[in-house]
Amino acid sequence: MTDGERILGLGDQGAGGMGIPIGKLALYTGCGGLHPATTLPIMLDVGTDNPDCLADPLYIGWRNERVRGQAYDDFIEAFVSAVVKRWPRVLLQWEDFAKNNATRMLERYRDRLLTFNDDIQGTAAVATGALLSAINVTGVPLTEQRVAVLGAGSAGCGIASLIRAAMVDAGLSESEAAKRFFMVDRDGLLLEGMSGLAPFQLPFVQSKQAIAGWQLSHPDKIALLDVVRNARPTVLIGVSGQAGAFSEPIVRAMAECNKRPVIFPLSNPTSREEAAPADIEAWTEGRALIGVGSPFPPITRDGARFKVDQTNNSYIFPGVGVGALAVGASRVSDGMFMAAAKALASVSPARNNPKHNLLPPVSALREVALTVALAVALQAHKEGLAKDIPIDQVEARIHAKVWTPRYVPYRRSDRP
Repeated sequence: MTDGERILGLGDQGAGGMGIPIGKLALYTGCGGLHPATTLPIMLDVGTDNPDCLADPLYIGWRNERVRGQAYDDFIEAFVSAVVKRWPRVLLQWEDFAKNNATRMLERYRDRLLTFNDDIQGTAAVATGALLSAINVTGVPLTEQRVAVLGAGSAGCGIASLIRAAMVDAGLSESEAAKRFFMVDRDGLLLEGMSGLAPFQLPFVQSKQAIAGWQLSHPDKIALLDVVRNARPTVLIGVSGQAGAFSEPIVRAMAECNKRPVIFPLSNPTSREEAAPADIEAWTEGRALIGVGSPFPPITRDGARFKVDQTNNSYIFPGVGVGALAVGASRVSDGMFMAAAKALASVSPARNNPKHNLLPPVSALREVALTVALAVALQAHKEGLAKDIPIDQVEARIHAKVWTPRYVPYRRSDRP
């Protein structure tokens, strides 16, 4: 379900955002195998602040400015309560809510029912899975990675949070891991003392001591190029929705300080991508490991066509949903998303050949979903979130949850 306020990189689409839950559930069926009759797309129409929608005589939604504050919270509470009452074992997936509501609502409801926010947690898992796959190629251990993220909203901080957890799992302390992230937003690098920071941004604020001695182009605002030149990150991730934000100087600076830079411009749609894969390929002399958020045509690498990895949430959320539902998990934990990321990395083609893609082909999404589902279900069992299911029945329950359409052949009748 969505309230249509932050659709892709398009912003507030009001009731026009209905295509998002419809499309996501189509992927649940196509990739994960959930029977379509068990899915329900929902649009929460709380108005729109998009003047084009409000002025359009054909706009199908409530022609009113968006409801905010306590009235909005009360409406969400009434909706969630009604859904849980009607379907006690429901899986509720939040999609394309604005930054000021996305994290807040996730924290409010994540322990009350089986629910997750795909923009925060699904995006984080696919980015983490792609990075774990890239390590097979770069040879740089996770504990030595330095990550720059352009776009410090709920999605960017969600990515940073899961990668940080993976670093801790690999041996770093919480504080050591947090220091390896450089979050850049509209006001530049997040620094201690900045006003207006959201609670979910605070773990990734850099100290002023950490940047002492940096050479800056503008001392009042530490831009992304300053971060790349001074912090020398191994990974560059974009979730800013700002087309062209990964400029040639920035990408070339990444290539100068890394033998195999990892560059993930993940914004979508294509018109909002931080950089085109062909440009990244040219500016890094073909050394970059590239993951994009939108579909792009193949690039030329080593004289042959090479398909660019689309680091899309469809590698993660169908499997998370199937795994959680199959074992009747009581909630979706961070550990389950970590298990999903590691499961995705385990089927990376680059594990066997560093010249291959980081992610499996789209044609393998059903198999990927089942791999993710099993990992998620086993993690739920490990955490005591699926107490009523014997562990030796987990895999069978997952396969029982998967529906495969059977098409009846048509035959022309000879009768008049």
